[in-house]
Parts: sequence; C-alpha cells; structure tokens
Amino acid sequence: MSDNRWSADRRTFVKTAGAGGVVALAGCSGGGDGGDGGGSDGGTSGSTDDVPTAQFVLNPAEADVAIEEQYQPMFEYLESEVEVEIEPSRAESYTATLQAIRNDQGEIADISPSAVIAGEDILDIVGIRIAYGAAQYFSTITTTPDSGIESLSDLQGELIYMGDILSVSGTLVPLTVLQDAGLDIGNAPDGDAGNFEAEYSDHTTAREQMVQRDDVMAATTGAFSSAPYVPQEQFEEMSQDFVDISSEYEGAGDEIESSGTQLDLLAVSDPIPRAPLVTRSNWDDPVKGELEEAMLNVGEDDLSHGDDYDGEPLWFTGVQDGSIDDYEMIANVLDQLGLEFEDLS
Repeated sequence: MSDNRWSADRRTFVKTAGAGGVVALAGCSGGGDGGDGGGSDGGTSGSTDDVPTAQFVLNPAEADVAIEEQYQPMFEYLESEVEVEIEPSRAESYTATLQAIRNDQGEIADISPSAVIAGEDILDIVGIRIAYGAAQYFSTITTTPDSGIESLSDLQGELIYMGDILSVSGTLVPLTVLQDAGLDIGNAPDGDAGNFEAEYSDHTTAREQMVQRDDVMAATTGAFSSAPYVPQEQFEEMSQDFVDISSEYEGAGDEIESSGTQLDLLAVSDPIPRAPLVTRSNWDDPVKGELEEAMLNVGEDDLSHGDDYDGEPLWFTGVQDGSIDDYEMIANVLDQLGLEFEDLS
C-alpha cells in the first residue's frame, strides 16, 4: 500500500522463492503466466476488428479447477453486454495477478481478499462476489476421526497442513484462530510457527495430505473444500453463523459416503468477506465503466453452463456493489499477524 492507511505495526513480508520467483498471495500455483499480453499507457489490451479487448486475469483457489473453462459463462455474458473481447489469462499466484495489474498487463481480475489490501493503490473494487445469496464465507480447521485430536490445544507440537501462504481462508484467518486458542504461531506464515509445524499448499492438497499422511494432524482450508466431508450436525453444534450464512451448509457431509472420507470439525471462523472482482485503477477507457456496470448486473442464469458441461461450475452467482471498507476485517487479520505486504504488490 502506498499510504499505509491500515494502521499496523507489521513486519515486512519477505519474498521467498516460488513459481515465477514470487509467493502466492492466495489460492495455488497454476499453469500459465498472469503477465502475458496486456495493454499499456492506461488503455485497453488491444483490439480485434476495431473491437476493444480486455485481459481478465484469473487465479484458482484449488489446483484441480480448470478456471478458464469455469469462467466461460462470465466471458460470454460480458461480451454479449459490452462491445469487447475478453482475453482470459491464468495467473500463477495473486502476487502475479497484482504484478500484471501494476504493469498494465491486465484490466480485470479475480482476486483474493488479502490482495485487495496489498493492491489498494492500483485496484478499483467493482463488487463482492456472492454465492447463493451470501457475500461472506468461512474458514475451517479440521482433523480426521482417528487422529486423537479433540481440540485446537491438542495441536501443540503437531504438523498442520495449511492453504497457500497468503490464502485468507486457508492460512491467514486460521492462524488468528489458532493464536486466539492459545497456540504460539511464531513468525508464521513467512517464518517458523512457534509450538506447531506448518506446511503450505492449496486447499485441496492440504485436505488430501491430512487424509493421506499419518503425521498431519489438521488442515486449514476454506469451507468450500472441507464442508462436503464434515457431518452437517458438527456445523450446527459449532457455528450458527455458518448455518445461517454459508452457501456450503446445505451440502455439508454430502461427499462422505461416496468418498469414504469423513473430517471432524475443530474450528469455524467468523464470516469472511468474499473475494471481489476488480479493475485496474489507471485503465482509462470508456469500456471500463460499461464492463463494471455489466459485472454488477450479472445474474445466476448468466453464470450457468450448458447441460453438456461436466467441469466445475462457477462458484459465485452474482456480484454486489463493494468498496475497500468491506475488507476492513482482512486488514484487521493482517494487523493481528503483524504482516506488511507493500513489498509484494
């Protein structure tokens, strides 16, 4: 951030080696490069037969999602509402997404709530994505039924598999939950945890590693990854907010029988603002306003695939107006963890 508006005594998050030489801010590593193509001088990416083009930078939260296919209804909707050609680009990380926006190599982005804070000076929030009426989602900490772990305090000295190093629901919020439960988080996520060990990846990998490895005692993931394997009554016992708000509540436990895998719930977070859609602040073209208006007016039917589609459906069903103030909860999480991200964005 350029003006340090979110008050905090944060430590600077040190860059670590990774795909493309950067750390993922959220989600996971994926194919492609968010820095390919793009525009310059604050204009659109380019034009085809006098139709302006806009690069839509995408970053999946889970490794097993073909995100460009998942987003196809959104692209088709925007092209039907606005005279524009959408050029999708799959980024390796949310840091790569921010770098693409900062370097005028992307106009629209699917981005993490944490990246909103890191990129406040270069992004305009179009709106918050909603899923089945909910503009908030949840983080969970789960274990396996045979782990012997009954509470968060039992995780002292154990190995926890977490989401990406800067995933809001996979790592950052769970770290505050662990800290509030009395565990010493040390310098996690950019250093060693205090009285437990941590490994990091995407949500799917974290969940699967816990199931497959005897040394992993818990996983921290978004509820979208864990809830299908957690009996519904466990959410009812632990979090009325989850029951009332979460779009994952109805399908909780649905995969237990078919997969042969059950997870037990150790913690559910407070509601987290869902990820926004954003545009590049210095993008100076009339099509920007037209696209922003179209995104805010998109409906569930517009985002649905045809009957012949057998991939992952688009996870959100609409977009509601939003602003930086909606993400104050994320800024508070970063403050609690003492993290500063301006060197990464």
